[in-house]
Amino acid sequence: MPNWDDLKVFLAVARAESLSSAAPVLKMDPATVSRRIARLEDELGAALFLKSPQGYALTDLGERMRDRAAEAEETMKLAFDEGQKTTEGLTGQIRIGAPDGSANYILPQVCATIQKANPGLEIQILALPRVINLSRREADMAITVSPPEAGRLTVQKLTDYHLHLAAHADIAARIRTMADLRGVPTVGYIPDMIFDRELDYLGDLGAGGVQMASNSVAVQAMMLRAGGGVGFIHDFIMPVAPELRFVLTGDVALTRSFYLVRHAADRRNDRLNRFATALATGVRAEVARLEARAFDPEGRDHLSA
Repeated sequence: MPNWDDLKVFLAVARAESLSSAAPVLKMDPATVSRRIARLEDELGAALFLKSPQGYALTDLGERMRDRAAEAEETMKLAFDEGQKTTEGLTGQIRIGAPDGSANYILPQVCATIQKANPGLEIQILALPRVINLSRREADMAITVSPPEAGRLTVQKLTDYHLHLAAHADIAARIRTMADLRGVPTVGYIPDMIFDRELDYLGDLGAGGVQMASNSVAVQAMMLRAGGGVGFIHDFIMPVAPELRFVLTGDVALTRSFYLVRHAADRRNDRLNRFATALATGVRAEVARLEARAFDPEGRDHLSA
């Protein structure tokens, strides 16, 4: 009969759909993962995966086993959660998926505070320029910029955040009206890599093309800091971008929102509930703090060059 360790390996491969992607999650090398899967299939006397150069796809038996193994995993987590209730702090590993704007500029501070209060806790931040797949357990929870419309998920709005046009101080000094934007290169997302409609900032502006583009918010911010042109930037990034100035704040402003998305099955998980509460409180406070600093009259004025 397969043991739980074998089933954990099976679940990781089923979710990642490849040995190389599952190996880091399991902290094993791909060859070891392959041997474990082969051993499990030998014990069962049937194939769990269809192997191809494109990856590992589940057979019919594999799909049925995945569902049962996922249920067993949830039961194990709930049992572990009961043990957590007898301890003061949170322990174990929790992984958060997030778009790179929040992953780079919000979550490090928030998670550092939570971890200091819970020394036995290991927090992982998964920053990807795409929607995190919670159904495959890529993460325990995710921050998104729009609420998902499908799946067995729970959604909690965390906070609104704001964006304005900004440019290097030398460029900002030349922009006083919307007409002054003509001839200034535009910085933004690679158009065919915008994975969420809420990230189509330049569509709101009616901009024609993007001369300096990246699928990463952090790279876009560095492009702006290097004098690459004008583009939208999160207000919460401005305190760490001293070269930049807001432009046309009276004419152009965007408001977006962060949402915390979790597996519906985790609603009874006290450990994750406690972490989610701390995370939500921290994200709200950190966005408010950084946005206030972006317009702090006592500090550097970002409003003009």
